Amino acid sequence: MADYEDKGSQIRVTNLEAYPMGEKAYVKIETNMDVTGWGEINNMETNVTCELARSLSTMIIGENPTRIEHHWQRLFRAHRNIRGGGLMVHTISAIDMALWDIAGKLWGVPVYRLLGGPCRDKIWKYPSPKAIKIGPGGAKTFAGTLDEVENMVQRVRDAQEKVGPGGAVMVDAHSGLPPPVVKQFAGRLKSDDLLFLEEAWVPGNIEVMRKIRESVSVPLATGERDRTIWEVREILEAQVIDILQPDVGHGGGITQVKKVAALAEAHYVPIAPHCTMSYLGLTASFHLSASVPFFLIHEGYESNLPAHKTWEMDDEGYVSLPEGPGLGVEVDEAKVIEISNSGRRFNWPNARLADGSVADY
Repeated sequence: MADYEDKGSQIRVTNLEAYPMGEKAYVKIETNMDVTGWGEINNMETNVTCELARSLSTMIIGENPTRIEHHWQRLFRAHRNIRGGGLMVHTISAIDMALWDIAGKLWGVPVYRLLGGPCRDKIWKYPSPKAIKIGPGGAKTFAGTLDEVENMVQRVRDAQEKVGPGGAVMVDAHSGLPPPVVKQFAGRLKSDDLLFLEEAWVPGNIEVMRKIRESVSVPLATGERDRTIWEVREILEAQVIDILQPDVGHGGGITQVKKVAALAEAHYVPIAPHCTMSYLGLTASFHLSASVPFFLIHEGYESNLPAHKTWEMDDEGYVSLPEGPGLGVEVDEAKVIEISNSGRRFNWPNARLADGSVADY
């Protein structure tokens, strides 16, 4: 034991930088051992969340970054009146990704090795030639006309023709279809017409979820706006969904979504991670998904932000496991700073129905 050296015992956080880039932001954590970690904030007013990240950094600067669970608890539970909510949890998610990035780089392994190792050799992703997600054509009023419902059904038929009988079609309702429209639309579909129908309700009302579950046969999915184990617990216990869609950037980072996936596994519900982040956050999510036993499919899109991927997708829509230590993402910091200084801003949505009233999405 005299020759044993704990590589993680002397490392300390020395600085945190946050770079707003419109609807996304990058967080950089530096250490005294020249090991740097990166994380991503998504779908928030990033000028605000970057200031929050800098404020939260006072709790981890000077601390050992490999105490990831401890830091997650400290950040999340630090102030009883600010605990939870999108602003706080999305910001903690980015810090968490960066800490895992540091840990993997410190020990010279991909993050999924630290999460128990991969449960699969590749990750099924959409959009791809064999798996696509479509929308309903915008938010709808409380009940649909014959033409509106037929249009939504035809969208599904067109998508099925595009991917073929061996492909998968998903519909994202974006919480923009009121329950009567969901019944009208999904009631016209067979159980195998969709891989799943996503966000067929506005989050927060279990009884509405239950009524929809009882009235339609297609598999139902939700979870991108249900953050942490405490928010998904009620949904899983109510048994109103078939697939859970946690988001590493929305739900508390790798640390928390690993727990969410285990909770879903206990209810025999696979995860299909939601992800609209750039390659930085998307790769972090791939690491988590590689380590999870109950997994269906992963969302992910092309990105023009300066983070470069170390994985590839084949013609069948399967992504190779990320390569390299940590998250395995090379970030062009100079380009990040350039974009951050360019004045790119977050734009607030203005979703309206046909009569001008406010829509849910």
